[in-house]
Amino acid sequence: MKQLIQNVRLETSYQSENEVIVKTNTEITDVLMENGVFTKIGPNLQETADVTIDAKKQLLLPSLREMHIHIDKTYFGDDWQAPIPAKDGIYTRLEEETTLLPEQLDTAEQRAHTMVQHYIRNGHTHIRTHVNVDPQIKTKHVQLAKRVLQAYEDKITYEIVAFPQHGLLRNGTEFLTTLEEALKLGVTHIGGVDPASLDRNIGEVLTTTFALAKKYNVGIDMHLHDRDTLGAFELHRILDYIEQNEFTQPVTISHAFALAGLSDVELNELMQRMAKNNVDVTTTVVISDENVTLPVKKLYDNGVAVSFGHDSLIDHWSPFGTGDTVQKLNLFIERCGYIDEYQISQSLKYATGGITPLNEQGKQIWPQIGDQANAILVDAVSSAHMIARQCPISTVFSTGKTIYQADIALEGAYRG
Repeated sequence: MKQLIQNVRLETSYQSENEVIVKTNTEITDVLMENGVFTKIGPNLQETADVTIDAKKQLLLPSLREMHIHIDKTYFGDDWQAPIPAKDGIYTRLEEETTLLPEQLDTAEQRAHTMVQHYIRNGHTHIRTHVNVDPQIKTKHVQLAKRVLQAYEDKITYEIVAFPQHGLLRNGTEFLTTLEEALKLGVTHIGGVDPASLDRNIGEVLTTTFALAKKYNVGIDMHLHDRDTLGAFELHRILDYIEQNEFTQPVTISHAFALAGLSDVELNELMQRMAKNNVDVTTTVVISDENVTLPVKKLYDNGVAVSFGHDSLIDHWSPFGTGDTVQKLNLFIERCGYIDEYQISQSLKYATGGITPLNEQGKQIWPQIGDQANAILVDAVSSAHMIARQCPISTVFSTGKTIYQADIALEGAYRG
């Protein structure tokens, strides 16, 4: 299939004054997508295409990736319901799930569909979801998530994390059999939660997790909320296991709150080990009275890949998720105090799997001929403009095909 985008805006370079970047330069051109990739880029392309779109000078940017969500347990798409206070922290939520999740099984699948459709409308072509595997739900949520996500295989790619939300060891050996059944269903990762504070046995949790990951050839995505020296110790132990087991599958640390509270010496040591072992981090960009917002740019500059996620779009844990990653980027730049064109535009990479139209030196690196044609059309004049003013997405492309299109009022740079 050939799809031609005419009159589209591409970022070409940065413009500087007195050695300060003040603007992103762009040009209006045409882009041809064929067989899932970009095949031609240039002005006034004379191509016969199956589909031709007039972009009307909208900006073409890489599509977005949601790297931490739970599509299996949500109130999204149904009646409003705020969480109740968690009097006993995480244990309140786990106790709720013993009855709440079985009760939601009749509606969970439709809610998950609604959530995935919402993500597509908001410019996402990839989703990583954590899916409960616990003594009550067993493998039902994994099966549910697979059915839902398989329905969108022509639109998005996805990863499924078999997630022992209630702990790996505290529910006995029978639960480990259930977790193995989930891993046999074709998930991409095994998850985990705070081995020190939830299971209170770091060594056994990591030994079991890495053994199962190796047995089923899956990655690991570990939720670490533990902070300060305890969280740092868990991180070091995970890195020990990677090195000792010569583990080559991808490892992600979700949340990793400990990284926000360490001294420079401690943080530098951890960053070096994480970069060496290709361990990446996913964060929701927490805004809190407590020091839990990660040093995202410092991590990235030291070789640790960082991605953004929403965690939830309203569930019994939190009422705050939106699924709007442009808004998440906006929250990030405000939290970090980024106000200039350069820092704002380079922040896009945390939502796109590391892709930006311009590299740090201002050279155009996307799109290139042969790149996978996953992209969005945005009513904006630069990446920085989109993020700072939260400009709307009109069109979403996945492997060169239009998977979402909306008729929006175009305001360009004059957006209020």
